[in-house]
Amino acid sequence: MAGADDRRDWGTLTAGERAAALDLCRRRAGAVQDRFAAFAALEADRPMPSAGRLAGLPYACKDMVVAAGRRPGCGLPTPPDIDAGADATVLGRLAAAGAVRIGFTRMTALAYEPSGVGTARNPWNPAFVPGGSSSGSAVAVAAGAALVALGSDTGGSVRIPAQCCGVAAWKPSAGLVPGDGTMPLSPSLDTIGLLGRDMRDIAAVAAVLAGDALVPDAGAVRTVAVVEDALSRAEAPVGRACRDALDRLPGLGVATVPVDALECLRELGEEALVVMQVEAWQVWGAKLDRVGDPVLAKRIAKGGSIGADRLARSLHARDRHRLDFEDRVFAGADLLALPVMPVRTPLVAEADPDSPGFSPRLLYALSAYTRFANYLGLPAVALPVGLDDRGMPVALQLVGRPGGDAVLLSFAARLQAAIPWQPLRWGDPAEATALP
Repeated sequence: MAGADDRRDWGTLTAGERAAALDLCRRRAGAVQDRFAAFAALEADRPMPSAGRLAGLPYACKDMVVAAGRRPGCGLPTPPDIDAGADATVLGRLAAAGAVRIGFTRMTALAYEPSGVGTARNPWNPAFVPGGSSSGSAVAVAAGAALVALGSDTGGSVRIPAQCCGVAAWKPSAGLVPGDGTMPLSPSLDTIGLLGRDMRDIAAVAAVLAGDALVPDAGAVRTVAVVEDALSRAEAPVGRACRDALDRLPGLGVATVPVDALECLRELGEEALVVMQVEAWQVWGAKLDRVGDPVLAKRIAKGGSIGADRLARSLHARDRHRLDFEDRVFAGADLLALPVMPVRTPLVAEADPDSPGFSPRLLYALSAYTRFANYLGLPAVALPVGLDDRGMPVALQLVGRPGGDAVLLSFAARLQAAIPWQPLRWGDPAEATALP
């Protein structure tokens, strides 16, 4: 594998190399679909744009975003009634920058399930879940069918599949990336994010998606608050891989400060669940006959029993919780660090409700360390940092302050470059023989 100094990102490729990379993704897409069922639909080949800051960049899109004339499937048996008269803003911005869509990726129904069971298959090992709900997007990137992929994150749905499939991910600050033309689940929590192998590629695409709203990187990261009790309570292989990555921080001139915040994360995560459940009911409760999954229909119906008053209290308290969190948990630090998940990537048999080995507690744990960021509107990234004892990837989560996406993305790229274990990058010698 290439060393850190040899890594290639899209901005370093010549026009010829970009054309070759696009052609490679197009040729791989069919094989990725055959082996891993990553796509809901593949696009017909189109000429490579000659202009634009992302000219020729091959990307995939979660099947919940409107392309003009095409209603997204949203993981349902029949596409829901969503206006498809024009491209979603995010697709329009990518097209204007010259990016090329490879296809639309599979997802869990209504983006309301964290394991990805029943959708795409994990290219590292199909016995393990791909992570949800942006499962197909993570698989498409991990298997080399796209350089980056759009996903959504309402409670962890780009960060969880990033860990499961060994790629990086970015969940933006609330409101930074336009969400029009995308399927709503919980409007107060929904964000459109990105998955990719390299944080530099993610950052380049993020700047296009956010437009002028992405504030330039205006400051260096000097201190990272490490959520020590979250690391200690995580399964040993997860904690070990994350600590190994955090040991690289002093070499980057960054100090660490330990904080205990697990109980705070739990309380904020519960608030996020209240918001998600009630808003999902408000959006989809009258359409349960179209869901096609009795388990999901029951889950959505639960939101109707919680009530709008409880939702209103949770949303009203959010600003207070955010200020308190910045004061007590960030404790003056620039970023927060903790695992993406407290558990290793589960086996399909552990996450499938139809399996005798199904563990509801394990399924709930997948988003235990991610939901708080959605509730508070904080930006977060997932970085692949190593492998667990079963040979599956582990990811570290970095969380920034509201609106601090540029600082977060820039530092995440620096840290990723310093971590010895890396997913394959464009230009690596092994890329030619990578999956599939």
